[in-house]
Amino acid sequence: MQDERPKPILREFLDSEAAGGIILMAAAALALIVANSPLAETYFAVLHAYLGPLSVSHWINDGLMAVFFLLVGLEIKREMLDGQLSTWPRRVLPGIAAAGGMVVPALVYVAINRNNSAALSGWAIPTATDIAFALGVLSLLGSRVPASLKVFLTALAIIDDLGAVIIIAIFYTTGLSLAYLGSAFAVIAVLIVLNRMRVMNLVPYLVLGAVLWVLVLKSGVHATLAGVALALTIPLERTAGIGHDTEHSPLHRLEHGLYRIVSFIVIPIFGFTNAGVSLGGLSLAGLVEPLTLGVAAGLVLGKLVGVFGSSALAIRLGLADLPVNAGWTHMIGISLLCGIGFTMSLFIGLLAFAGDVALQDAVKIGILAGSLLAALLGAAVLLMAPATGGVEEEVE
Repeated sequence: MQDERPKPILREFLDSEAAGGIILMAAAALALIVANSPLAETYFAVLHAYLGPLSVSHWINDGLMAVFFLLVGLEIKREMLDGQLSTWPRRVLPGIAAAGGMVVPALVYVAINRNNSAALSGWAIPTATDIAFALGVLSLLGSRVPASLKVFLTALAIIDDLGAVIIIAIFYTTGLSLAYLGSAFAVIAVLIVLNRMRVMNLVPYLVLGAVLWVLVLKSGVHATLAGVALALTIPLERTAGIGHDTEHSPLHRLEHGLYRIVSFIVIPIFGFTNAGVSLGGLSLAGLVEPLTLGVAAGLVLGKLVGVFGSSALAIRLGLADLPVNAGWTHMIGISLLCGIGFTMSLFIGLLAFAGDVALQDAVKIGILAGSLLAALLGAAVLLMAPATGGVEEEVE
């Protein structure tokens, strides 16, 4: 007989899609409160204190975030081989939308900062979408949002994450050490051999993954990319005759094992560590300075124009269809939610302006303001949208 007892409230919350986004919001809010309280000096001192060879903030940004990138890599691999991105028809609309949602925000940022050469290296900051935040807001809207939009947003954000990984690897890598980089590739080669030999025990992959992280850290390539490289070598085992991955598949087991750790520990710690910025002396002039405005406008205006514009063009040209039961108003709302760029945007901002606290603070203010505005506008538009897309479902 099936157990029909209700879940405890805490368990029900942790199992919900909105939980990760809500906890991340709370962590960011707490960071802002602490950074503008009498505890601010202690907060910043702890972040800059050294534990062995790295500071606390470096352990979090280079170490813990490697676990986040490992999960991102696992999700990308699973979706490409066995999920919403497994066929070209499924990839077309979110792929085109993700491309537009990366190019246009970067152009908006560059246009606003064209006369500020010091800020131009941050062009990639508004190109990212925070999947936890965006899905959290979407889930809070409940049945007013067609399920197809959640699938679309998830697929778009995963492609967006892949784009961000490529950008970090190409544009934010400096001072390469060929010896360490060669050693890292040797470890990756061993991981690939393990995959080809169908080794299903996760232990050797994780041990070699730790070695890979150290080598990548010392190579000059950002250490978090070791997580993505490791993820792509984890075996995905399918059920014969069905094609879907089994719950015993190493990739499936590792992804499910990491999901709560990343959602409820890694990302909130990252948010608390990096969202803290002193707002003392902040004025309207500070909010509209080119760097801050470029980030905020890129996230809100750039994502809206990029995601919605490229999606509408693809649909009008017959390359793709609107998500089931969704209309144009829904697409505008989703495009705005893509402007929530918290986690990855903060991460890229730290890389773009490494060592310049003033510029990092300006970036953080732009990200916080832009992400908050995008969330509010996106939620408002989706609340006003027809419940099932109505007559807007038809594309003329």
